Amino acid sequence: MGDGISRRQVLGGFTGLAALQASGAFGQVLTLPSAPVSLNIIDVAGDLQLTQVGIDRFREQNPKLVSRITYTRAPSPELPGKIKAQQDANHVDIDLVLTGPGALSDGVEQGLWIPVFSKYPNDLPKPEAVYHPHALMMQKNFGRDQGVEVVFSPSGPLFEYAPARVKDVPKTAADLLAWVKAHPNRFTYARPINSGPGWTFLMAIPYILGDKDPKDPIHGWDKTWAWLKELDKGIDYYPAGTGGTMKELGEGTRDMIVSTCGWDINPRVLGVVPKEVEMFALEGTHWVPDAQFMCIPKGVAEEKIPVLLALMSFMLKPEQQALTYDKGYFYPGPAVKGVTLDMAPAESQAVIKEYGRPLYDKLIAEQPVEVPLQPKDLVAAFRRWDDEVGGAKAK
Repeated sequence: MGDGISRRQVLGGFTGLAALQASGAFGQVLTLPSAPVSLNIIDVAGDLQLTQVGIDRFREQNPKLVSRITYTRAPSPELPGKIKAQQDANHVDIDLVLTGPGALSDGVEQGLWIPVFSKYPNDLPKPEAVYHPHALMMQKNFGRDQGVEVVFSPSGPLFEYAPARVKDVPKTAADLLAWVKAHPNRFTYARPINSGPGWTFLMAIPYILGDKDPKDPIHGWDKTWAWLKELDKGIDYYPAGTGGTMKELGEGTRDMIVSTCGWDINPRVLGVVPKEVEMFALEGTHWVPDAQFMCIPKGVAEEKIPVLLALMSFMLKPEQQALTYDKGYFYPGPAVKGVTLDMAPAESQAVIKEYGRPLYDKLIAEQPVEVPLQPKDLVAAFRRWDDEVGGAKAK
């Protein structure tokens, strides 16, 4: 796992930290800071719900590395422009980004991130050695050498509905379209660029409809774009994030929304959505998995980089990965091999037992898992959705 003596000493709280060094590529040496550093971490994917306990644990165990951590949250679409502006001004004050595929992909396209795996190959675990197969697929497709995957979910798309108000549950894409047209403004989904359920739904529809080329949103999604535009006729607006759709379902202003495994579990745990809400998957559904990543922007102070690499490595250890079962928010959560529910905190185990669904295991076993779009294609899909489908109705 590339875990040399300096890494073991750092993570073990070794007292002589100032003398330790981390070796990067081409003989490059990273010297650990002589005094603890403060870290500014920004979350644009809801990742802190899964990782903040582990990150705080790293700070507590390494007081000679980290003095304090400041957390901020921001909408995913705003982040790339903010970082680019800081880089252009040579004043980057964001040290670590927690992001889903959206902002990560945009940052890859703009060259915002440090290529940590290739630049510091001895200071991070080897992806093939730690990730389970589907998480490794996401690492190679999205993270590449620039983002370090920290959590994984088979994701969706799934659909949640209020059984008291929805009696004719759709089975096919045609059924769903007919239902939405017959029940205007009772269905919605969040703007895909800022929503895990939204982007998995967007990428799965080409498979469900049997479109020409599900990997090509510009030239291969003719059926998809036509279907989404028809669906749009029964939707009054698209919330900016998934939380808005859950709130409306819970309040009764929507009868059906797009969801995922985690978004089905967690809002019911929190009481935002009634426990009795049900879910379904459309015939022909393919899983489009979701993941969240840790990225270091270019321009971060050099003294902080070895600390950030140590933090990234720490977050991939089984003890921290087991925390990501959380309250089902990103079900199941762990991205690394061999981390099972019985390793999670007792509270997480109880939550999954009460609010999880046996249907998940059946669907995970039966539905094929697809590689999501490449970053440039995902960005193109988001832009086309904004331009041609729902951008004008997004709130």
